[in-house]
Amino acid sequence: MTHAHPHASPHPHRHQDQDQDQHRHQHDTDGEAEILDLDAEVLAGHIAAVTAWLPVQAPPHRIVDLGCGTGAGTFALLDRFPDAQITAVDSSAGHLQRLSRKARARGAEGRVLAVRADLDDTGWPDLGTPDLVWASASMHHMADPDRVLRKVHDLLAPGGLFAVVELAGFPRFLPENAPEDRPGLEERCHTASDRFHAEHVSHRGADWGPKLTAAGFTLDGERTITVNIDGSRSEAVGAYALGSLRRMRRSVADALPPQDLAALDRLLDTDSPHSVLRRDDLAVRTERTVWAARRKN
Repeated sequence: MTHAHPHASPHPHRHQDQDQDQHRHQHDTDGEAEILDLDAEVLAGHIAAVTAWLPVQAPPHRIVDLGCGTGAGTFALLDRFPDAQITAVDSSAGHLQRLSRKARARGAEGRVLAVRADLDDTGWPDLGTPDLVWASASMHHMADPDRVLRKVHDLLAPGGLFAVVELAGFPRFLPENAPEDRPGLEERCHTASDRFHAEHVSHRGADWGPKLTAAGFTLDGERTITVNIDGSRSEAVGAYALGSLRRMRRSVADALPPQDLAALDRLLDTDSPHSVLRRDDLAVRTERTVWAARRKN
């Protein structure tokens, strides 16, 4: 299980030449890593707001980041808890290599341990007894999230905290009347994407509160943070919009009428005057919800 990002789409098994398959997989992993890095940059303030809100009883010394991706949560937690040691877990070697490079660049390699593991496996590596477990945009991709919740409960130190963080699906970037030749295109893309993910990612959009309670946790709080970032002067927001809409296209192409698909492709064509990179009216609009649950003493 890699860091399961709202922009990541399920990939059906394909019978292809192994070298081609590995090349395409690596290309996809690299593309996802770039989106994860942009996600961390663009939404840094909101991630920091979530870590600041966490109802910890005392600063945690041992933290586990489940589905860490390229480290957005890992480094936000390092900033919030400067004395903590963090074990960052992901199934993608490429993501973990990128995370480790960031840790070295920060001089924090002694505080971050990268562990490669598939969280859908029944046997997990030894992750110690953390005071805080963080899972951002990863729980909804688990094959059996209830089993994972129980494992996290048993993993935590008594009184330890589990933070589940989820974005409300894909962010929106365009004004409602955009693009001018196909107004409302983005909303129609979201409708098609929601249908696709309802079939392939059944736990996206779940209410994690009852699930956490059923796994033995005591719910300590829930908070939804509204994201509305002006991207008119931000190259990062433009790149984030481009990468996100490219990934969305994979799941909606078969569901869109030809005129909508053509308009979407114009937005994604970096050489086109209609490219999303040339717009000065972009924004990042979504919601981020965090559930904080405690293991009883």
